[in-house]
Amino acid sequence: MLAPVRHLDTAARVLLLIDQPVLAEYVNLALQHATYLTRVAETREGALEAIQSWRPQLAVIDMDITNGELLAQLGTTTARADRIPVIALTRRGDLQTKLAAFDAGVDDILTVPFSPEELVARLLAIMRRTYGRAVAFTPVLRIGELEIDILHRRVVAGGSELHLTSVEQSLLYVLAANAGRLLTRDDILDHLWGVDYVAESNVVDRHIRNLRVKLQDSHRRPRYIATVPGRGYRFVPTDPQDMPSV
Repeated sequence: MLAPVRHLDTAARVLLLIDQPVLAEYVNLALQHATYLTRVAETREGALEAIQSWRPQLAVIDMDITNGELLAQLGTTTARADRIPVIALTRRGDLQTKLAAFDAGVDDILTVPFSPEELVARLLAIMRRTYGRAVAFTPVLRIGELEIDILHRRVVAGGSELHLTSVEQSLLYVLAANAGRLLTRDDILDHLWGVDYVAESNVVDRHIRNLRVKLQDSHRRPRYIATVPGRGYRFVPTDPQDMPSV
């Protein structure tokens, strides 16, 4: 049995059991705004190994790949002192799925898609309840001249605040969180609206176009958002050094 973990002496360790790279990067970058150390596991076996060797203080689990089977192994169905609080992610928003998750022992559940600020706010609340103190938080993601404040939903480019819609804000964040990675239109649709969303064929292109106008970003010589013809989009900061930082 693991030794009890009831206090935080250093940066909190958060284990992510997520097998979809786009979602994993989205969650990973959101949590790095706080003083969290994160580790991603793509399988239940990898998660269990990380629990033994790394001893995380909280887990964020994609319920759609675990089917709840990992929860008992995490100790969430018992009253042991070493139980790990869990936030579950699911793409199914029905009441039965949520009730089953809580019955299995999760501390909170979020339906995909969700905003990064909601994830962070829920995680901070769980950490306060579990460990008795707040975790420091730095809310601004910086990429070159671009600053994204995920809690207050503010974006500043070159010193000027941009007025983005909620969709544009979320779109920019998911692109920036996956800087350098090709995101297909389906990737973006699934992440921002969910797998069951039925959209007109050009909805992603339209929001990308509007976002580029506000960023003063040319599709011919992009500073931030590059088009990959026939495939999708990639966030490409002009300077290779300008990768996401907090």
